[in-house]
Amino acid sequence: MVAAIAGDVAEGELFRVKTYAVKAGEIQRDWYVVDAEGQTLGRLATQIARILRGKHKPIFSPHLDVGDYVIVVNAEKVRVTGQKMSQKMYYRYSGYPGGLKATPLAEVLARHPTRAIEHAVKGMLPRNRLGRAMFRKLKVYKGPEHPHQAQQPRKLEL
Repeated sequence: MVAAIAGDVAEGELFRVKTYAVKAGEIQRDWYVVDAEGQTLGRLATQIARILRGKHKPIFSPHLDVGDYVIVVNAEKVRVTGQKMSQKMYYRYSGYPGGLKATPLAEVLARHPTRAIEHAVKGMLPRNRLGRAMFRKLKVYKGPEHPHQAQQPRKLEL
């Protein structure tokens, strides 16, 4: 019956839907500003990683960088639940015996307030050159000011 309607088109050809493949020139990147004041660190990081990756767009492709730029302000005012300020540790290893250093979250926020958000978001991105390209679109600032006004970023409520 299908062949009678479609003429001489084969039965499988009539209902074939092509998967859309986005091209690099078709990717449009927007700029967003996120205020981290009073936001929970992990919940904020998951939303930022989602936008950096481009999962909020209908053209999302896992093998392409289709995400948007994210500017995070007030990074020093991010909050955590429970006893994480004293119990959550950031580790680094010098490569020498006995060279494991542990730094609590409270000290990281006091010395380098942007690193806590950067570390959390980086852990949620792919671990390859694509993930590094996505991470470069994250801009974190400890205070309410940022130098990206020329990009006309939109405020993003999370």
